[in-house]
Amino acid sequence: MDNTANIDWTSLGFGYVPTDYNVRVSYKDGKWGEIEVTKSDSINIHMAATCLHYGQEIFEGLKAFRGKDGKIRIFRLEENAKRIRRSAEGIMMEPLPVELFKEMVIKVVKLNERFIPPYGSGASLYIRPIELGMTAQVGVKPATEYLFMIFVTPVGAYFKEGFRPAKIAIYRGYDRAAPLGTGRWKVGGNYAASLAAGQKAKEGGYAAVLYLDPKEKKYIDECGPANFFAVRDNTYITPKSDSILPSITNMSLQQIALDMGLKVEARPVPVEELATVEEAAECGTAAVAAPILQVDDIDTGVKYVISKNGEPGPVTTELYNRLRGIQLGDLEDTHNWVTVLD
Repeated sequence: MDNTANIDWTSLGFGYVPTDYNVRVSYKDGKWGEIEVTKSDSINIHMAATCLHYGQEIFEGLKAFRGKDGKIRIFRLEENAKRIRRSAEGIMMEPLPVELFKEMVIKVVKLNERFIPPYGSGASLYIRPIELGMTAQVGVKPATEYLFMIFVTPVGAYFKEGFRPAKIAIYRGYDRAAPLGTGRWKVGGNYAASLAAGQKAKEGGYAAVLYLDPKEKKYIDECGPANFFAVRDNTYITPKSDSILPSITNMSLQQIALDMGLKVEARPVPVEELATVEEAAECGTAAVAAPILQVDDIDTGVKYVISKNGEPGPVTTELYNRLRGIQLGDLEDTHNWVTVLD
């Protein structure tokens, strides 16, 4: 297969670049059909489909990497398969079987192999599974027909300016998700709810928004489209609540922290605790771990300086390097997180 897509890998951003194929499967008459491979980048959808009117839409994000040995590695494929099933169950969609999810991901990656960036470029192949409610109806009830599809696109390194801490903001007038709502599932509406505060933060010179719990505004919730963690006294601390999406990256970093000899605490984290932490970062598929320089609580005027010297903390750096090493095949995959393609 031609592995020479005409792309300047080093200048890639985190956006959409067309690739050769995507894969799809439909749920009709109570069962999933056969996998369809297509070059089309559009879908035919009824104007009354439930995904358009009642938010029956879920998605995932994972990555494939090319190692120094030339092999292709997909990170935590099975965990993404399980999480999108939980999202489907949460908003009454038909869950895709784990094995069918894995088959579709592997197929679409292999079909688009020439778009997997080379080792050392800092880039990767982003994999985007999405499920849509397709039934045409105006009554508020679950669809009976669904479309599950996966496309891929090469994306650049998250840290264009290097692995540097950034400022983030707290805006108490915004919530990302409601208590016991859809925050724990990867639903598009959660991201729509974060756009206004995210744009406000960008205009204010901040990299992201740190949301507080939507019930009492006392505890740290999520950091925009990512989870949050902090380090203090040899302990990895991450918020726990029913409105936070369980991040697969965060789950992985917690295990690596344990491997490094740290303690791990997943618990409610009062916002005032930011004054005592030694390091902090947002974590997710895109960045792995993005160190935080300072958190400004806009409404109270309190500024929490996390990085006193303006540099990433040693624990965050080690966590980042270890996870990246596993993804690329540079470090041993002792927890069997990586699927290596033949």
